[in-house]
Amino acid sequence: MNLTLDNLKEMGAFTGAPVEKEITWKQGKKELTATVYVRRLSYRTAVSDIQAMKNNSDAVAGRIAASICDEKGKPIFTPEDITGDADPDRGPLDGNLTMALLSAIGEVNELGKAKS
Repeated sequence: MNLTLDNLKEMGAFTGAPVEKEITWKQGKKELTATVYVRRLSYRTAVSDIQAMKNNSDAVAGRIAASICDEKGKPIFTPEDITGDADPDRGPLDGNLTMALLSAIGEVNELGKAKS
């Protein structure tokens, strides 16, 4: 097989549209639910991971920012939004929400699941 864009497309080698997921997390005593869109791990994620290593910055925040997007695939966070550096008065993203987002990213990418 020759490596062509058409062949790669046929094999599903591109991430395509983001995947819609419903997440639930606790904020204090309240349980909250939201719809999020998750981009499959892709070139963007790889670049974000490499930049985090190069800049000695937060790889987890970069992974969330590269993966969580709107329904059209546009990122909704920067890594600084996640860490709280974008707005110190607002602070970092809630820990329970962070874990819910990471879980959704893992589910969409089938991370940690052995394939038979």
